[in-house]
Amino acid sequence: MTPRSPRPDRPTTTSPPQSPITRQSQSRSQSPRAGTTSGAGAGAGAGARARAWAELLRLPALFTVPGDALAGAATTGNRPNPRTLLAIASSLCLYEAGMALNDWADRTEDALERPHRPLPSGRIHPSAALVAAGTLTAAGLALAARAGRPALAVAAPLAATVWAYDLALKRTPAGPAAMATARGLDLLLGATATGGSARPALPAALTLATHTLAVTTVSRDETRGGSPLAPLAALATTGTLAWTLTRPPGAPGTAPSRYPAAAPSRHPGAASSLRTVLAAAFVTTSGRPLLHAALNPSPPLTQRAVGGGIRAMIPLQAALAARSGALASALLTAALAPAARRFARKVSVT
Repeated sequence: MTPRSPRPDRPTTTSPPQSPITRQSQSRSQSPRAGTTSGAGAGAGAGARARAWAELLRLPALFTVPGDALAGAATTGNRPNPRTLLAIASSLCLYEAGMALNDWADRTEDALERPHRPLPSGRIHPSAALVAAGTLTAAGLALAARAGRPALAVAAPLAATVWAYDLALKRTPAGPAAMATARGLDLLLGATATGGSARPALPAALTLATHTLAVTTVSRDETRGGSPLAPLAALATTGTLAWTLTRPPGAPGTAPSRYPAAAPSRHPGAASSLRTVLAAAFVTTSGRPLLHAALNPSPPLTQRAVGGGIRAMIPLQAALAARSGALASALLTAALAPAARRFARKVSVT
């Protein structure tokens, strides 16, 4: 799940501006040459609607979701199977349900402080966002049920956590912990769907949850700036997690696992090198903007730190898969990073 600040990420002190897309749509509809049934007008309208839904659902952040299930599957020592794909599809649905529900819950606040968002700008009706959240939640649970009872047993509390966060916990001290719980459960969903048990995936889930907790804590100040303490704490967490990722399970200096280890890689040298490269990518993606935010905790730099922390989930997931010996899953997950970075330039991930 993507950390979302309990306050707007693009505050404004001026009167609510009209969305450029809305202005463009209105100007075309008022033009004597524009016909509602023309091919050009229909195409423009469809494009505007697609853009609005892409903003509502924060589509670039979707690239951070499949790696949860793949990292969880890797801890079981089994290759990804059709149930793993069901877990990925379930995760995507539940993730997007949270995005739609988030804007529905914030619609009153956004009308005053973020009028450019799809709901307050009128590009998407609030009831449509709520229906989408409910439909996507039901679809996510149905897909998890197809993956087996153990997967559904994880997906149900995951869905409950998503709804509780958006509707009740986001603005409370429990908000970051709820977001971290959701990410950890998402990884466990992949493990239970693939291998039937969540136990071998608990250390990896804790690692992912710890990073999510740090990023979400930073996100609480992204609209107003504040103390450098949160970015500094997140930076220290990033360094610690990166060092852990470079160590094989059970190595000196790492916490011993009580759970069965995944199957060892047939190429330990390649696995070690890949872990190091992915850990470095994780540190670079998350650590650099966090350092900037710690030196100058202004809203723009804090927002960049949050965006970097979200994108850093991809190399983190890939490193967790590589640490379990699943090099193919690690490389597949890492390959999502360029696409996430490219689409994030068009639609914000926060």
